[in-house]
Amino acid sequence: MHRKTHATRRRVLAAALALPVLASVAACGDGGDDDGSGSGKAVELSVFWWGAEERASLTEKALALYTERHPNVTFKKTWQANQGYFDKLATLTAGGNAPDLFQIDDNYLAEYATRNVTLDLNPYRSDGELDVSKFPESLYQYGVVDGELAGVAMGENTQGLVFDKTLLDRHGLPAPTTGMGWEDHIAWAERVSKTAKVPGTQDPSADYKAFWVWLRQQGKDLYKGKQLGFTEQDVTRWFELWKGARDRGATPPPDVIHEGNVTDISKQLVVTGKAATSWVWANQMPELKKNTDDELGVVAYPGDPSGQWARASMYLSVFRGSPHRDEAVDVINFLVNDPDVAQVLGTDRGLPSNMEVRRKLADAVDDPAMKQSIRVEDDLADKFGPAPSVPPAGHSDVKKELLKAAEEVQYGRQQPAQAAAMYFAAAKSAVGQG
Repeated sequence: MHRKTHATRRRVLAAALALPVLASVAACGDGGDDDGSGSGKAVELSVFWWGAEERASLTEKALALYTERHPNVTFKKTWQANQGYFDKLATLTAGGNAPDLFQIDDNYLAEYATRNVTLDLNPYRSDGELDVSKFPESLYQYGVVDGELAGVAMGENTQGLVFDKTLLDRHGLPAPTTGMGWEDHIAWAERVSKTAKVPGTQDPSADYKAFWVWLRQQGKDLYKGKQLGFTEQDVTRWFELWKGARDRGATPPPDVIHEGNVTDISKQLVVTGKAATSWVWANQMPELKKNTDDELGVVAYPGDPSGQWARASMYLSVFRGSPHRDEAVDVINFLVNDPDVAQVLGTDRGLPSNMEVRRKLADAVDDPAMKQSIRVEDDLADKFGPAPSVPPAGHSDVKKELLKAAEEVQYGRQQPAQAAAMYFAAAKSAVGQG
């Protein structure tokens, strides 16, 4: 499939701008669809999300629970793989066929919110129809764009360094620990490489998650408002850190690093046996464990864990022009607050946002990997720093450009300073920074 450029996607969204506004005005003419999910009026809500078949099955079961309790509300369900999802969402929005409810993440939330595609959910929160009172404050705030609540976190996750405990135990090697410094981590990985004959760590220099945490530990951030929060010199230091690690043999060779950069979670190097650690989201532990017989462990990324935060793994948003927005909001409220839904969804979209529901899930689950994910994130909860603002429009390109620049250094085609200059210019352009 031909992939649209980010600029093309923006043009499609721009064309859609008038549609949600007009639809919203029309709906507001009679107060919108205010019969409510309990009125008995038949309502079909369209829902669109991305994910694998297992997520689709779990989501369909959760929506079926809602219909059991509200028989008048049914769902037109559409899902697809992550690849191409936002191209399809932009096309649907531009064509006037936007779903009533759609899944979105922090790559695009600000973009869709600032283009008037998402409904502001603050009035529903104020009226008590949408309850986020049991969310961590930073998690709820991570859905706010320019004062509007543009999306509700479907789950919480944070950065996780997953390691192969079986491999380390076999060679009498210590496990990494939360709070281990970056240089200490690289030294540890070098020792693993020499002893176990398996590269100690995937090289995360192309991974925006790792770069972001590292920046926050330096008193910087990935963004400052709608501009970059770091300098070209920061990028140079980051690339030099990992060039040094590669030179010491702490990481795999470039072709294997590339493989880890572009493969999905089921083929990360920690489960294919090509590295002792992978840099992922902590809630992905269960999915990783399905792909290896080895025992896995997970800790925070290196450095001060306050560089991490309670991140919305993804959101559900309501189309501003939906004729059934009241019902759509009620569905979101159900999905994030009902304990029976949590038993169905587990940690597929991250830990439940509602802390009371999360505790009930932790007591009930019997999947060791899921229990471990919940325990690690709960242990980190009192160490988290404040959540940053939702990334601005252009964030997805900022991530892609980091991958391109980092691989220039990994393959030896450019020195760290050269690649850093290239990346910094591209990242500034992506966010529209002059």
